[in-house]
Amino acid sequence: MRVLAVMLLALGCKGDPVKCEQACRNYAQLVYWKKADAEIAAAPADQRDDLRKQKLAKFTADLEAGVDLCTSKCISASNDTQTKCLIEAKTSDQAVDCTKE
Repeated sequence: MRVLAVMLLALGCKGDPVKCEQACRNYAQLVYWKKADAEIAAAPADQRDDLRKQKLAKFTADLEAGVDLCTSKCISASNDTQTKCLIEAKTSDQAVDCTKE
């Protein structure tokens, strides 16, 4: 009985998986596209559409490959303040600042 109570308490201290995934996805999108958009803008005008398509494909693949690990770490950290900050971030700089807390 005592072990069950400890397990339930530990499970109750975990972060919200849905919010954690949302935070991870928002962070990745904001940080990735800040750099990618700068690279696209610096490219010759006739190459920008193709470069944007390449960046989108890379972003999608990298995100799907890493979102589960990020979400898992977020759940384990159970830092509701940081998770909320990452969800609410609107810019790359805001997202990065959230991770410094």
